[in-house]
Amino acid sequence: MGGHRTVSSTSAPDQEKNDDVRRPGELNARELARWGWRQLTSMRTALILLLLLALAAVPGSLIPQDGVDSLKADQWREAHTTLTPIYEKLGLFNVYSTPWFAAIYLLLMVSLVGCIIPRCLVYAKAMRAQPPATPAKLTRLPDSASYVTDQEPEEVLAAARKALRGYRIRKADPDGSGDSVSAEKGYLREAGNLIFHMSLIIVLVAFATGSLFGYKGGVIVLVGEEYGFANELSQYDDFKSGSLFAPEDLDDFSFKIDDFHAEWLTSGAGAGTARGFNAKLRYTAGTSDEKRYDLRVNHPLTIGGTDVFLLAHGYAPVITVRDGEGNVAYSGPTIFLPQSRNLLSFGVVKAPYASPEELGFQGLFYPFEGTVDGEPVNLMGDIGDGSHAMLSLQGFRGDLNLDAGPQSVYSLDTSKANMMSPDESGKAFNLRLGDTVELPDGLGSVSFDDVQQWNRVQISKSPGKEWALLGVSLALLGLLGSLFIRSRRVWVRARRVDGGTLVEIAALDRSGGGDTAAVVTDLVETLRGARTQEEKDV
Repeated sequence: MGGHRTVSSTSAPDQEKNDDVRRPGELNARELARWGWRQLTSMRTALILLLLLALAAVPGSLIPQDGVDSLKADQWREAHTTLTPIYEKLGLFNVYSTPWFAAIYLLLMVSLVGCIIPRCLVYAKAMRAQPPATPAKLTRLPDSASYVTDQEPEEVLAAARKALRGYRIRKADPDGSGDSVSAEKGYLREAGNLIFHMSLIIVLVAFATGSLFGYKGGVIVLVGEEYGFANELSQYDDFKSGSLFAPEDLDDFSFKIDDFHAEWLTSGAGAGTARGFNAKLRYTAGTSDEKRYDLRVNHPLTIGGTDVFLLAHGYAPVITVRDGEGNVAYSGPTIFLPQSRNLLSFGVVKAPYASPEELGFQGLFYPFEGTVDGEPVNLMGDIGDGSHAMLSLQGFRGDLNLDAGPQSVYSLDTSKANMMSPDESGKAFNLRLGDTVELPDGLGSVSFDDVQQWNRVQISKSPGKEWALLGVSLALLGLLGSLFIRSRRVWVRARRVDGGTLVEIAALDRSGGGDTAAVVTDLVETLRGARTQEEKDV
């Protein structure tokens, strides 16, 4: 008994599902990736990203940055308690280290590289290209002329090649007719475009190198022989570095500030304003001999690849705190931070090991040396004899909450402490230089012994900055070349007609706005003058 086969069939709807059929305009993964790449590397996208980068950098110039000046950043936080939590979440105190800023920068770099490299290839090809073939109808161009002469066409074309010296001459017409000369000059315009675009890549790579391998730190250094700074991570007050930075990249040097002096305007509208600062340094680099340098604003000290900048200055009153048992609980120069241009300064003193209670002080230092328009100002730039200097301190006793975690040396937690004052009025402890005041209830004393100065310096290393400068210089040079070098094309055709040789001349300015009419007129006069000179020679 014979069997039979059953042939399965697929219905039309099922067949449509199985077939790889795409709707019109639908892109597969490869096509979508190609479309996305073209959008990212378009000049329009690059310009938009450049604008976004500029806008993203605005907060970095308006809001104090932790990586530039952490002291000012802390002061800003204390003065704007409502905005601080929002700014912290957005990373506005470290704008240039935030993921969103890095994303814009990386997208811009990819966009520019993808946009620039193809254009560089186009410009490089254009620099080697021959002038275009002579158009069929030269007289249709805006600036053209024609005349009839009895010269032979070969003589006219030879004179044209001689007159167009400095132009690039096309070797031969594609049709082989040889009845015309095609010339072009201004190829350096394409070289300017090429240099400009290549320099952008140099600048991007240089900045990326600096951000990855560089660092920037700040430190307050007291003025005096017994103080100083060694270039080690533990010495910095704040330090920011690139992701590829290593501690061994720090240059080996140290310095001390022997003296500091500020020059102040003492009259006129700017009275009380500093006009110059000078910190006298002694520094040693590696095993070399000690050297001296006058560190001034905008005149950094360069050691190896590291730059040392003078940023700010202030005062450090020397304060001694004794506890109720007569022991020294705190002693030394205390950094007070300026709050105004006349260096009215704020500072904090903590004596956690005082007995029987912890002691803390916060207040203002007045380094006044004179007055301008009734307002006290520091006219001399240093403390002088200190006769007008004064400390005004609020005192606190009890738990300073130091066990809660790390605290800034410029802030005092008084939430669990009790205020103390010299009497029941609740006033602050006011001390002139050399004064000592007794604390209530036998808790000890606080003395204002001396005043020292401090300088805040910024120490930074930016690998690739020379390449960045080179890139910017080349970009400017290329931009000038692309703007001011004019690209012109000139054609001369000579062919026999009834009664002589018809000469047609035309010129075209590719950059637009050029006076090519004058070029045509000069060339006509030159070619006709060549005939006249030839007749005179004969």
